[in-house]
Amino acid sequence: MYINKEQLINYIKKLSEPKILIIGDLAIDEMIYGDAERISREAPVLILQHSSTKLILGAASNAAHNVATLNGGKAGVIGVCGDDFQAGQLRETFEKANINCSGLVVDPKRKTTTKTRISGSITTSITQQIVRIDRQTKEFLSPEIEKEVLEQIERAIPKYDAVILSNYHIGTLTPKIIEESIKLANKHNKIIVADAQKELEVYKNITSMTPNLPDTQKSVGFDIENEEDLKRAGNILLEKTDAKAVLITCGADGMFVARPNSNYVKIPVFNKSEVFDVTGAGDTVTAVYTLALACGADAFYAAVIGNIAASIAVKQFGCATTTIDELLNAVENL
Repeated sequence: MYINKEQLINYIKKLSEPKILIIGDLAIDEMIYGDAERISREAPVLILQHSSTKLILGAASNAAHNVATLNGGKAGVIGVCGDDFQAGQLRETFEKANINCSGLVVDPKRKTTTKTRISGSITTSITQQIVRIDRQTKEFLSPEIEKEVLEQIERAIPKYDAVILSNYHIGTLTPKIIEESIKLANKHNKIIVADAQKELEVYKNITSMTPNLPDTQKSVGFDIENEEDLKRAGNILLEKTDAKAVLITCGADGMFVARPNSNYVKIPVFNKSEVFDVTGAGDTVTAVYTLALACGADAFYAAVIGNIAASIAVKQFGCATTTIDELLNAVENL
């Protein structure tokens, strides 16, 4: 499909306008770095001399960070945290990123989802991740906490232009929270986009969803090997969810947009040669795609902008974000 460059630039310039609410599994990534000193005498493990610690917003929090970077802080989150030290770190990191976290509900029985990655410099030029420690509670929310989250959602949705349901399947998005969020978004004529890894059929009557290729294959029950398979998969997801569009991200093969009435488009990847780290790239796509939809872009142009954003994010290490200026520069260089 032909891309009108002027139209594309116009949509990108508007990305700072919409307010986006992210509901889902909020998390923090703790990145601990050190230099390898020697092998321990206690066990056959490296001793690292600590050099730095960095806190990064991960999971649904990363989608919010991507939104906030583009729209100047017009992002809000609703989710849960524990009553622990990591909850304070999560709030502080949200505040530094200019993200409204007043919708954060404290559950003393849960852990604040934290993924700690310990990396060491084995040589002067290579930093290797050595171990990851996950701290999380994966059960669904209790009825009492679920009620608090639903109250936050009911208050917040009318204040935003679009909603992202970011499901990392850590327990925040219960069936009732998914159902009520979609119902409220539709009631208030808000765009609602789902980013989930499984059970895609539960997201009924949404604006769009952004599954990756492996998750799409699991959902439709067959391997996707060509464009005809993509069309068939897109049709199944459209039929299951009554979505207005489905965006399937296909990694190095780009993206595929399916809309009703056999309206399909394949979008090639815009950056194959400079991929450094794909961590969080899906969150970037969902965030930018939703922002673009909220600016009035159709699913095709929104997907193209999301694709460009991902091509920038994968050049950076860890969960990364991009800016409007970077997007505009990337369009000029396409």
